[in-house]
This record gives sequence, structure tokens and C-alpha cells, in this order.
Amino acid sequence: MQNRNATSSDNGLKELEAVRRLLASPVLSALYDLPFTPLFLAGILLFHPWLGALALVGGGILVILAMLNQVSTSAPARASNRATAESDLVAEQLRSEAEMVRALGMSDAAFARWHKARHAALADSILSVDRSGAYSTISKTFRMFLQSAMLGLGALLVLEGSVTPGVMIAASILLGRALAPIDVLIGHWAVVQAARRGWRMLSMLLSEVPEEAPRTQLPRPRARLTAENLTVVPPGMHQAALRMVNFEVKPGEAMGVIGPSGAGKSTLARAITGVWTPAGGRLRLDGAALDQYGSQLGTHVGFLPQRIRLFDGTIAENIAGLDLRPDDAAVVEAAKRAAAHELILRLPDGYDTRVVGAGGLLSGGQLQRIGLARALYRDPVVLVLDEPNANLDNEGTEALNRAIRAVKAAGGCVLIMAHRPSAIQECENLLVLDDGIQRAFGPRDEVLRKWVQNAAQIEQSTIHRQGGGVA
Repeated sequence: MQNRNATSSDNGLKELEAVRRLLASPVLSALYDLPFTPLFLAGILLFHPWLGALALVGGGILVILAMLNQVSTSAPARASNRATAESDLVAEQLRSEAEMVRALGMSDAAFARWHKARHAALADSILSVDRSGAYSTISKTFRMFLQSAMLGLGALLVLEGSVTPGVMIAASILLGRALAPIDVLIGHWAVVQAARRGWRMLSMLLSEVPEEAPRTQLPRPRARLTAENLTVVPPGMHQAALRMVNFEVKPGEAMGVIGPSGAGKSTLARAITGVWTPAGGRLRLDGAALDQYGSQLGTHVGFLPQRIRLFDGTIAENIAGLDLRPDDAAVVEAAKRAAAHELILRLPDGYDTRVVGAGGLLSGGQLQRIGLARALYRDPVVLVLDEPNANLDNEGTEALNRAIRAVKAAGGCVLIMAHRPSAIQECENLLVLDDGIQRAFGPRDEVLRKWVQNAAQIEQSTIHRQGGGVA
């Protein structure tokens, strides 16, 4: 979604609300009346050419006003929408990272940044509303003048004997009916513009995330995960973050994925969990490509991300993946497997303790264990752990290793993206990534020994070259 236009909101709800406002406005009824406008004008023309000419000229002027309204308000409306999205994004970031902002003394600077974005949004919004209101007022005033002019011209023609008084009244009524839809459209043009932008953004969003086609429900797979020349290009990017990666993880095995920062470890995790679709090659679970599982994939693959985020709700609801009817026994069992049961019981309301998105007063280690419980809740066959012990103490690390052993004993497989050696103690195999390229894959001890030897040779060669240069 990274390549979406900056003027759209993150989830499309604002765009959907703009379309809903249009559907609830008088614009649609005006559009139904609009096709009758030429008929009404033709009727006035049949009464008398002068009356028809006045109606046509007046209607043309209203159309020109509508076009000028669109031209003059579209630019500030787009700027206001963009600035509003930016200010909302800043506000959400400040809300979610309130503790860090205060701890680092960034409160004044952060508020100033939000105030600047909000001020720009309000200034452009006021300019757009003022221009739209001005054109709406001019349109209504001109319409009233036009009806008065129609009555005046009709009275003159009556005095001349060209038309009857009834024609004068009928022409005035038909003119009002003919121009009413145009007047409504001009008066609600801001709603029309917002709905057009919302519809365009929703179309872009739905085209990027097409509706999932119905798929045959596959049985619960075995924990056999294979990558065949896997290549992954992050959304909105043109360069692959993973290139031609191959490996196999069998039931009862754990594979560690190591490499420097930016090597592609988190990219691999996103591909396995179905967040990012491979640009080339295949990821297969029990022989079937991951996309064949559709929405079922989340029940077969558990994921512990590098940064744990909880949702507004209770601890139990978060562990159950926001299920409206969580299985209490499964929630407690998942918490026990993650060694989180005791720490949850010590919270004010236990499993019913409410938390906010950033975790509230929970420590990093507590968040890590609750996140692990969430990953284990549906008893997945594949468990993906991205830097799982980043915030764990020794007790938490032991609990993590016990959970990994339990998944392996149950016939599942585990993938661990890690920097620390302690995180790969339970791994039989090791995959080494560097700059998105597979450098080594095989038994853990063998890969580590060769990797250390290669690193030592590279270091010795570098020292030798530097020494030779000095000599």
C-alpha cells in the first residue's frame, strides 16, 4: 500500500464516508431532474422565442458558474485533503508514541509540527469553502434575478399581446424547474468533489487489494515449508529485497535465519505469512502454494512480529486475535505455552485487563510474551518468529525455547529471524542472508563454522591488504 496517494487515508474509511454523504445529499435527486431541464427549456421556447432565449442564456450562465466553481475550488480542496491526511497521520503517531515523545523531550516540537500541518489544512479548507460558498450565493442570486427577468419579459409580452398571462406564469414556473437541478449541483459541489476523490481513492485501493476468489478449502497441512527460487519485491518498490532464495523446513524442525540488518529477514517473514506476495518463485506449504490457502493461511501460520502492537481491548481478546467469541480454554493454553499466564494473572483484571494499542503499562518483555501467545493461539503448523528474544530476559528466553520445542514436538516447524545466537539454539538448520541474497543454507553447526571461517579469512585478507599498502 505504500504507493498509494498521500491524500488518501490509511484504511479508506474517510473516502467511504465522503461517498456516503453524496448518496445522502439532494444531489442524486437533482441528477434525476437534470434530464428534464432541456424539455422545460424547449417548452419555454415554444411559448415565445424571446422567453426561450432568456432561459437558454440564463441556463448557460449558470453552467459557466458551475464550471468556474469546479476550477477554482478543486486545487485548494486537494491541498486541504492532503494536509488533513498529513496532520491526522502526525496526530496518530503522537498518540501511539506518546511516552517516547515525552521521554525524549519532543512534546513542543511535535505539537508545532502537528499545528503547522493542521493550520495548512484549515487554511486550504476555508479557502475552498469560501469559494464554493461565493459561487453558490452568486448562483442563487442570479437564479432569482433570472426568474424576475422572466416575469418582467413575460409581462412586457403580455402588454404587447404576444402571449397570454397564463403563458407568463407557466414560463416562470418551467424556468424554476429547469434551473433547480443546476442550482442544487452548484450548492453541493464540495460534496460532489469529495465524493469523486473518495471514489477514485477507493477504486485505487480495491484495485491494489482485489477481492479474493473463492478457493477450495484445503485440509490442515503438514509442516513442510519450501522456498523455490523465491524473489520478493516490497510494495511500491522496484528492487527485490529477496532474490532466488531456496530452502526446505520439515515437520519437527526449526530453521534460523541470520544476517545483518537489511539482509531480508523480515521480508522473508512477511512473505511466509502472506503479507507480501512473491514476485518470482514459489513458497509452498505441504506442496501447495501459499496463495492457494487464501484466508485460511492465517490459521496455519503463527507470526510474532519484530515490533509487538496490541489492539484496544482485553488481553484475552488480543491473544484470540480479536475473535468476538474467543475460546477461553484456548486463550489460557496459549498463554501458558508462551509463559505468559502468570504475568497476566498479576495484572489488575487478569485476562480481562484492557490495553490500548501501544500496550499501555506493559513492558517490552510482557508484550513479547503476549504476542507469542497470540501467535500460538490457533495451534499453527508453521511458527514464524521475527527477533523473538529482543526484549526477553533469561526466563523469557527459556520460555521461548520451551515453546519452540513444543511446536516441534507436535509436528510443526519454526522459522526464527535473529541476530542473537541464543535465539537459534533450537534450530537444526540455518539460512544466511546478506543483501537479499542467500549465502548459505544447511545444518546449523556446519553453516556457522563455515561462516565464521569465511569471515575470519575476509578479515585477515583486509588486514593484509592494509598492511601491504602501508609498507
